[in-house]
Amino acid sequence: MQYKISALIFLKDQAGRFLMLKRAKAPNDGLWSPIGGKLEMPLGESPFECAIREAREETGIELENKDLHLFCMAAEKAYEGKGHWLMFLFECSKPLEALPAAIDEGEFAFYNRAEIDSLPIPETDRQGLWDIYDKYHDRFVALKVDCQPGKPLNFEIEGLVPARKSTHAKPQND
Repeated sequence: MQYKISALIFLKDQAGRFLMLKRAKAPNDGLWSPIGGKLEMPLGESPFECAIREAREETGIELENKDLHLFCMAAEKAYEGKGHWLMFLFECSKPLEALPAAIDEGEFAFYNRAEIDSLPIPETDRQGLWDIYDKYHDRFVALKVDCQPGKPLNFEIEGLVPARKSTHAKPQND
């Protein structure tokens, strides 16, 4: 099976609620998830370029690299038994001002973190993605997930970078 490479973007509104997309296409048709999509590999698109493009295409928001924090690289083995996914997860610091209009990929809604746990979401999201977000969105984690059908999902941390330091800290003199 070949790898597909994607970016997921965790966008929030000014109240801190997460933007979720009820997907109208595979994978995850009918399930709620953060926005995102596949890298344009023939163009040599980077994960940041993909996140910026997907956010613009799906929500209309204009982002720059500085608006995004890459907090996770997740390698999913045998997702739905159909392929491997290398996913780059980004947290966006620029809030959305309004709920985007529905698109051909699905419809949008804002949910607070507690509400997401009661939504129909992909099993990998329920068993690991949101836990990873909760624990590591302020740092960086490399993760592998064994998604082989007929086996329990297995999440393994391969690397962890400590939490980001405040950008408001005063420089120390040597």
